[in-house]
Amino acid sequence: MSSPAKRSWKESASKSKTLSNRFTRSGILFVLSAPSGAGKTTLCDALRQTSDFVYSVSCTTRPPRAGEIEGEDYYFLSEPAFLEQVEAGQFLEYAKVHEHYYGTLRGPLCANLNRGVDVLIDVDIQGAAAIRSFEDQFIRRALCDVFIMPPDLDELRRRLMKRGTETAAEIELRLVNAAHETEVWREYRYTIISQSIEEDLQKFRNIMGAERYLSRRLALS
Repeated sequence: MSSPAKRSWKESASKSKTLSNRFTRSGILFVLSAPSGAGKTTLCDALRQTSDFVYSVSCTTRPPRAGEIEGEDYYFLSEPAFLEQVEAGQFLEYAKVHEHYYGTLRGPLCANLNRGVDVLIDVDIQGAAAIRSFEDQFIRRALCDVFIMPPDLDELRRRLMKRGTETAAEIELRLVNAAHETEVWREYRYTIISQSIEEDLQKFRNIMGAERYLSRRLALS
């Protein structure tokens, strides 16, 4: 015969499990921004290897880089096709960066959030600002924005040169833009000072865990 203490512990554990099963939440919109070369793409690639998120694939009018895959890295659109989507109100955010348009389609993203699926998206600082001020309160409540800060511009230059996808003139332009972009880090809920990919990944997972347990995100059915 079990003791009263053991029965009490089992009853408490059972109630806790039952209560846990009654909690639900809608999806979280994890938004990552960073200056070009600061490590955002590498971090996103690492996160996409897990089942923690649905990755929101953006649209762009820039030509594909070597190795990029349609529908996996971007949806590559002509400028007229992109602007047609803008006119139809299909984008959650869009902006022109480095002479090309980038944008996020709102339909698939909202469908996942409504099902309680977390969504990961990487956008520039203009895109993040547009999402913060988006008229739909559902989107704004779902938002968790994170800025990836390069250690310094010298390190950023080294990373840009190492990846070898831009000319010297393009690198200089990106460094000028980066100096401006790093000034807005205070507008983000979280800032990660980029180090190694392992460190950046762990910092982001810490943020992810905290956001998923925010009381305001939970609903008791």
